[in-house]
Order: sequence, then C-alpha cells, then structure tokens
Amino acid sequence: MAILMLFALGVANFAMHKAVLESGHPMVARTSVWFRLMGGKLGLAVEFIVLLGAMLMVDSGMGGWAWAYLAYSLLNALSAWLILSGRV
Repeated sequence: MAILMLFALGVANFAMHKAVLESGHPMVARTSVWFRLMGGKLGLAVEFIVLLGAMLMVDSGMGGWAWAYLAYSLLNALSAWLILSGRV
C-alpha cells in the first residue's frame, strides 16, 4: 500500500514540477544552467531518481522512507503554491 501512496505522490510531484517549469516565473529563469538543461528535463530526471529511491527503500522494508517522501512532497507542494500564486 505504501508503494501506491508513493506512486501517487510521485505523480503529483511531477505535475507540480512541470507546472513550475512552465510558469515563466522569473525565479525559474534565474536557475542554474544545469537545471535548465534539456528544457528542465534534468530536474524531472532528478525527481524520478528521488521517487525511485524512496520506492526501493520502502520495498526493502524501510517504511520510514515513505514518511520522508511524504514530507518531501508536502514541501514541494508548498514551494509550488508559493511560486505559482506569485507570493515569491
């Protein structure tokens, strides 16, 4: 069940990441060239690696990683909301 929760959170994280990349926010334009590499897809690749790592750890019996990924997702949601709503 935790793997399904992580998968759903991962989908949400990808959607938030893509929305921020496409927002045209000035902060996105000022990011490092490494984060803009391949049109922002490098950042999405890092997002995938984090999700995959969390899923593998949870599958190995380390359930605390599910809580860590939940916290990571909540921070992503807060950051995306701040950026997309123009509060930052």
